[in-house]
Amino acid sequence: MDSKTVLVLGASGGIGGEVARQLHNAGWRVKALKRGLGAAQETRDGLLWLRGDALDAVDVARAAQGCSVIVHAVNPPGYRDWDRLVLPMLDNSIAAAQAQGATLVLPGTVYNFGPDAFGSPLREDAPQRPVTRKGAIRVEMEARLRQASGNGARVIVVRAGDFFGPVAGNNWFSQGLIKPGKPVTTISNPAATGVGHQWAYLPDVARTMVELLARRDTLPAFASFHMAGHWDATGRQMAEAIQRVAARYGRDGSEPRIAALPWWLLNIAGLFVTTFREMREMRYLWQQPARMDNARLVATLGREPHTPLDEAIETALRGLGCLPPASTGAMPSAAG
Repeated sequence: MDSKTVLVLGASGGIGGEVARQLHNAGWRVKALKRGLGAAQETRDGLLWLRGDALDAVDVARAAQGCSVIVHAVNPPGYRDWDRLVLPMLDNSIAAAQAQGATLVLPGTVYNFGPDAFGSPLREDAPQRPVTRKGAIRVEMEARLRQASGNGARVIVVRAGDFFGPVAGNNWFSQGLIKPGKPVTTISNPAATGVGHQWAYLPDVARTMVELLARRDTLPAFASFHMAGHWDATGRQMAEAIQRVAARYGRDGSEPRIAALPWWLLNIAGLFVTTFREMREMRYLWQQPARMDNARLVATLGREPHTPLDEAIETALRGLGCLPPASTGAMPSAAG
């Protein structure tokens, strides 16, 4: 087993792709599984892509051979059949990690926790009493991982707030607040007035995982960490930052308007589009603050990787096609 060979499941997605890129840059040999690959394998962007399916235990086991780490960052596209597919995919990763004696890394969420845990900063050992279907599945995922950590695998779970970054995916930023591929003219804000919300910039989450992996031999067999990320204390700071950054690149310097997300429209759209139905289920996280305590992470790493908010948003908006590409030499407007 090569101590710096890793299999990334979900490398075509937001967090998986960012983790794969950063691991490659850190000197890891990165393997990635992809359905529909033309050849049995191909090398692209420094990654070895292998044809296979995360739902196929044989494919995952074959791809994981020789790996000391498996990053499980795979999800069904558009949340389709999430409740039916998520646990079988995880079971395949667990079996492969146990067979290799590997460390399994999971990007976690706040979904595990219900409102009863939100009264104070959320610690890793807070009671997990979710009130949603996705939350219950998340709890079961971590229960299976904890069991696996006593049967030949090691586990690192990094829980963070709502993801945002330069790759569109199943996240509120690119599917709720703005429209990828278009200049920002309106920002839909899901938060209730004055309710704080936790955000996590994907490159920061990936950097956290890479740094934890460098210390994995010093961690418990099951280690979970919370990221503070970007805390939006008022429920408007994220929208205002998007507004501020977008205005710098607007032709006339005008600011996009901020409008409350029309939840009623999401309710109707959810009847026809799975993604919107799944987003609607998490409304409770926009109606009360759920702030994570990152003390354990800081004690382990010495600090939390953190990109300033405006810089993170500018990179995200540019990657999503909402700002001019940096290579064009486009300059911010004087209004910035």
